[in-house]
Amino acid sequence: MRTSYDTIGVNYSDLRKPDARIEMVISKALGTAKSVLNVGAGTGSCEPAGRSVTAIEPSIEMICQRSASAAPVIQGYAEDLPFDDNSFDASMAVLTVHHWADKQKGLKEMRRVTRGPVVILTFDPLHQAFWLADYLPELVTLDEAQMPRMTDYGEWLGPVEITPVPIPHDCTDGFLGAYWRRPAAYLDPKIRNAISCFWAMDNVSAALKKLAGDLDSGAWARRYSELLDLDEYDFGYRLVTTKC
Repeated sequence: MRTSYDTIGVNYSDLRKPDARIEMVISKALGTAKSVLNVGAGTGSCEPAGRSVTAIEPSIEMICQRSASAAPVIQGYAEDLPFDDNSFDASMAVLTVHHWADKQKGLKEMRRVTRGPVVILTFDPLHQAFWLADYLPELVTLDEAQMPRMTDYGEWLGPVEITPVPIPHDCTDGFLGAYWRRPAAYLDPKIRNAISCFWAMDNVSAALKKLAGDLDSGAWARRYSELLDLDEYDFGYRLVTTKC
């Protein structure tokens, strides 16, 4: 995925608006850190206000979509961070680790350049609770292939705390799980284009046709009726925070 975001990233910033509730969870985990490194920073989602933030991002397309008010950005990779040891009070990575070529090396690099907490928003591939996988079972295979296991973080970073991050039903950040209570959104090619897993799968038209039919017939609402009154749900998104 080193170069894919130069393609996926087109119009990315229009659909991936940071959600204030998720931002708050990340900001709390960063503690009192004054200087923060954002690795795989993309267009700047969830970069905390009121702190000195440095961003590093490999994709020129994503860098070009960063706003004028976003943190200063360096083009580069997690696996080879161009900073001295202990350069930052804290570091963060938001829904990006699964794209790294060498996940272990990238996380060890984050630990190397960080004096305090390393904070990672990621997904637990063993938590298979998302209804979309009933239509696209390839998602499970993809997650198992791309996502580190939760135990990997402790091995690569040292002691960590892992906490669930329930996703609000009206989440403004258009990652895969954001539309769990708005299923028709997955039928929109513009929305799918900003979700990397749809670029990694083969033709999904049959699955989307089935979803569209179930929405029209009411079968989806009957099958997943327990979700319709929920304000948030745990689909396996996790915040990993180092303890030292």
